[in-house]
Amino acid sequence: MNQVVAKFKIFPKDVEADLGELRKEIERNLPANTSVYKYDEEPIAFGLNLLIAYILMPEEESGKIDDVERSIKELSDVSEVDVVSVRRI
Repeated sequence: MNQVVAKFKIFPKDVEADLGELRKEIERNLPANTSVYKYDEEPIAFGLNLLIAYILMPEEESGKIDDVERSIKELSDVSEVDVVSVRRI
């Protein structure tokens, strides 16, 4: 089964959001057959960092990117989620 990796930019609601805890929440709420490959952090401004998540998912399942995006947006510490890229691996 082929897989794709999707890069998501995840913007926290405020400066005081615990990105370590946010990572754990993301992993708990991911849909079936998806997993986190890795995380990066990127400074935005004034002490606010965004979280970049690289999520692995099966290529054959349609709508999986939308499901992952929706599962992340539902988290209380998340203000916005952007899909940056999707690549086949």
